[in-house]
Amino acid sequence: MSRFTFKLPDIGEGISEAEIVAWHVAVGDRVSEDQQIADMMTDKATVEMESPVAGVVVELAGEVGEQVSIGAALVVIETEEEDAPAAKKQEVEEQIEAETPGKPEVAQEEPARDVPARAPAKAGAQDTNRDANGSGAPLSQEHKEESKPILASPAVRARARDLGIDLASVKTDGDRIRHADLDAFLRYGAAQGYHPPHARRTRADEAIKVIGMRRRIAENMAASKRAIPHFTYVEEIDVTALEAMRGDLNAHRGARPKLTMLPFMIVAICRTVPGFPMINARYDDEAGVVTRHGAVHLGMATQTDAGLMVPVIRDAQDKNVWQLAAEITRLAEAARSGKAKSDELSGSTLTITSLGPLGGIATTPVINRPEVAIIGPNKIVERPVFQGDDIVRAKCMNLSISCDHRVVDGWDAASFVQALKKLLETPVLLFAD
Repeated sequence: MSRFTFKLPDIGEGISEAEIVAWHVAVGDRVSEDQQIADMMTDKATVEMESPVAGVVVELAGEVGEQVSIGAALVVIETEEEDAPAAKKQEVEEQIEAETPGKPEVAQEEPARDVPARAPAKAGAQDTNRDANGSGAPLSQEHKEESKPILASPAVRARARDLGIDLASVKTDGDRIRHADLDAFLRYGAAQGYHPPHARRTRADEAIKVIGMRRRIAENMAASKRAIPHFTYVEEIDVTALEAMRGDLNAHRGARPKLTMLPFMIVAICRTVPGFPMINARYDDEAGVVTRHGAVHLGMATQTDAGLMVPVIRDAQDKNVWQLAAEITRLAEAARSGKAKSDELSGSTLTITSLGPLGGIATTPVINRPEVAIIGPNKIVERPVFQGDDIVRAKCMNLSISCDHRVVDGWDAASFVQALKKLLETPVLLFAD
């Protein structure tokens, strides 16, 4: 037998360490070649680690949430030589079985409530007969002395059990407890210390370790708000004509993807950015340098089960609405399934974030640092608007933009949004040369 040390390989250019987000093996487990052993995260991308050899796990690098440097030991596996004698192999298996923790002890089940009454206890023994309503508590001394059965219908008994009421505590004017007696007890039973079951059903506190994607999001958002002085500008846009155009295009789309509002918004952004280059920029505050990008690499905030991810539409300015719709769908599916590549999750120059039908009236999105702006379209609602002396029904949408006030002035941000507004309210201009 020999020990093989599996070192964390180089899983991305410029990456020096990765975070353990899940272990799929434990010490003592037998693994086969190419079996998945761990999930590692770096730059918002999760990479599956597979064992290059077969054997028994004897050491793990650390706990979930800890960082492991590239080239450091991740897993140590004890391997067997192929010509090892059968007796030696049996010895290894016995050792593994001895080291593997046993099954947890199963708690003994409580006795069922509706069980036959026990035979009378012997003299001097403790009386553990159940009371008349089927609860498991010993009879009180008063009940022992009276030895009087409690009469109630099965429906009343079932209701009392559901409400957690001891029928022995319920007073009745007759010889049988009825629903009206339970109602009276519920009205006045609090004085006797009764609390309805729902009042006692409180969830236990739960401590959740912030690891993986959630920790990356927390760190990035904190750094953005701490370093960037945000300001937000909101404008209302009438998208009635744009929605009509979108409906016409979808009606004749054939095999092409269905168009949402987002591709049109991206086309409008790409057509507007050349006149406002400071919006499509990144700010290196340590070097004191703002890089104004010629191409629009648009980040698209996407909600996933693991948290918020930002896949990037490369060279968005070169794509038409149909190509944008296809790329939006592809990248969103890759992000949600965890299959997005590292280069698809980095390098954005400007970000758009939308909550779709949950968009609300207005948002104040947080900038995706080191970018200097983020655009947030909100949900579309129908409302009455004036057109001359007439009141008409219109589809309106508020558009929010948050900017880094160190490099973007309020006038520039407002002017940029007004230029967007003109294109979106006159959508034919989106396709004019």
